[in-house]
Amino acid sequence: MMVRLGWVEEADMLTSRVTSRGRTTVPLAVREALGLEAGDTLVFELQDDRVLLRSASLPFGDPFATFDAWAGAEDARAYADL
Repeated sequence: MMVRLGWVEEADMLTSRVTSRGRTTVPLAVREALGLEAGDTLVFELQDDRVLLRSASLPFGDPFATFDAWAGAEDARAYADL
């Protein structure tokens, strides 16, 4: 089966094992295709017997995720009582 992820093509399906604690490694080809970096948040969407995986930082994710102008420590203190 041919897997196409943006500009990435692999001859075999991409796989990853799940540990006993539910952890897994996102394959490099997937990280590159989604532009993932350490600390990024992923969204898992269940659709019947499939799971769609996407970056939460994409525009169709959290609409407020891109509004980080007031995300500093000073702002957190200033707005803590609101």
